[in-house]
Amino acid sequence: MGRPRRDGQRAKVYDGEQLVRGVFDRAAEFGHRTVDIYGSQVTLPDERRFASVESVQSYVDKVLALNWVRAQWERARVPVRVRARAGSRAAHYEVAAGVLAVPLHTGATAWALRELVVLHELAHHLAPSGDEAPHGPEFCTRYAELVDGVIGPEAALLIRATFGGCGVRFG
Repeated sequence: MGRPRRDGQRAKVYDGEQLVRGVFDRAAEFGHRTVDIYGSQVTLPDERRFASVESVQSYVDKVLALNWVRAQWERARVPVRVRARAGSRAAHYEVAAGVLAVPLHTGATAWALRELVVLHELAHHLAPSGDEAPHGPEFCTRYAELVDGVIGPEAALLIRATFGGCGVRFG
């Protein structure tokens, strides 16, 4: 296993994700799911929210068991354990242990207990080797493919367009 490359896109990916989550939040809040994405009218699907570590674990197990996910990524056969993470600033994936750590409720919010965040961390898990940049072009493509197949192509279009607008490269 090689050394991971520099994570030069990290800030751009996080900026893009914050924008995407904001679009989903506004659509849910106002009940208006049709959005304009670079001139195309798209109706966003619902994004799943989770109430507990156990519900995230159940979701992760189901995504990794999907036939198309197992056919596309060999690491889908490697189990992931979900645990609560201390602090509230970030979710993360621990490669060596195969652990997805999510912050739970912080005050009245549970920003990380949502499908887009969990799929982001699963995209890290599905990386075939340790020599790609953590948020590099390969990761971004894998993340968009997961979102496309699990949430829906409209959500993937929003991610690809928003990430592209933030200068994120796919590969």
